[in-house]
Amino acid sequence: MKFIHLSDLHLGKRVNEYSMLEDQAFILKKILNIIDDEAPDAVLIAGDVYDKAVPPAEAVSLFDDFLVRLAKRKLEVFVISGNHDSPERIAFGSRLMDISGIHMSPVYDGKIKPAVLSDKYGDVNVYMLPFVKPCDVRRFFEEEEIHSYTDAIRCAVKNMDIDTGRRNIIITHQFVTGASRSDSETISIGGTDNVDADAFEGFDYVALGHIHSPQNCGSDTVRYCGTPLKYSFSEARDRKSVTVVELLEKGNVSYRTVDLQPAHDLVELRGTYEELTLKSFYEDTSWQEDYTHITLTDEEDIPDAVGKLRTIYHRIMKFDYDNKRTRSNSEIMGDADVETKTPFELFSDFYELQNNQPMSREQADYMNELINKTWEEEA
Repeated sequence: MKFIHLSDLHLGKRVNEYSMLEDQAFILKKILNIIDDEAPDAVLIAGDVYDKAVPPAEAVSLFDDFLVRLAKRKLEVFVISGNHDSPERIAFGSRLMDISGIHMSPVYDGKIKPAVLSDKYGDVNVYMLPFVKPCDVRRFFEEEEIHSYTDAIRCAVKNMDIDTGRRNIIITHQFVTGASRSDSETISIGGTDNVDADAFEGFDYVALGHIHSPQNCGSDTVRYCGTPLKYSFSEARDRKSVTVVELLEKGNVSYRTVDLQPAHDLVELRGTYEELTLKSFYEDTSWQEDYTHITLTDEEDIPDAVGKLRTIYHRIMKFDYDNKRTRSNSEIMGDADVETKTPFELFSDFYELQNNQPMSREQADYMNELINKTWEEEA
């Protein structure tokens, strides 16, 4: 049995104030082409269909069109909600859509029954576990000790009553311990949302969503497929793909990836203004139409640098300098400690950050007098 594993579409997302809807429509068509070439039995979409719980109408329309096209191909499609989705909105109409082979995860209620698919090797049970927090699971199993995300997932899995003698797949959206994150993901402070990989024992393949870079977690059968598009410059060097999973007899599972080429890539460019505007530097590349992060290394600011650069690089998303001034500013910011410094010291740091030089003696005396007067009036 063959599956296409997708996740984290984030339809409706904006990156550095650029709408990604056209790029998302383009990449969904590419995914449909891959599906036609691969002829899978099912498509697994592991959460974060949308970028917001209340997505824009254009994003809903785009996903609706994608589902209709999948249904026309007579595929079984399994969709769960992620942490960016509204579980209730993803679940809407799920019982009606089941008839057409589109299976949307219901809101978690402590009871997860598998969908059963069959091939020449027997049955495959497909479990859909949407993104859940410990409190979501605890309310249905008050007698269980659930203090962490791992506890919650162990409890949820235990109550699925898995038959380990059969082939089992789970689609879920969690942060499995050890996975490498990028800047475009929602991060919990201190890693409190970690789930141990062994919480998924008993499954032949774990189709994960949530992490944006494609990667395995401990084994080839516990896998993030990653996003179909790059959503931050920390992903600029990633190769985006879809994961193709094949299950033969029990215990015989393999996967491979098929690369995705976006309409516009995310690219980081660095150098002097003169270097980046040389025709020989950019003419044989797609950089002019790619989303770019440009870092100029000139010591002096270039007047209207962004406007001038945009005549060559049409989709500049991010722009900054890296020189002695910016590095000095970074050092000033790094040394500042608002908890221990006096108001005068904090203002001195701010002045130097803005002007790249300390205050004069007269300025310092004036500021000290003004601060003391203000504090006396408040007292």
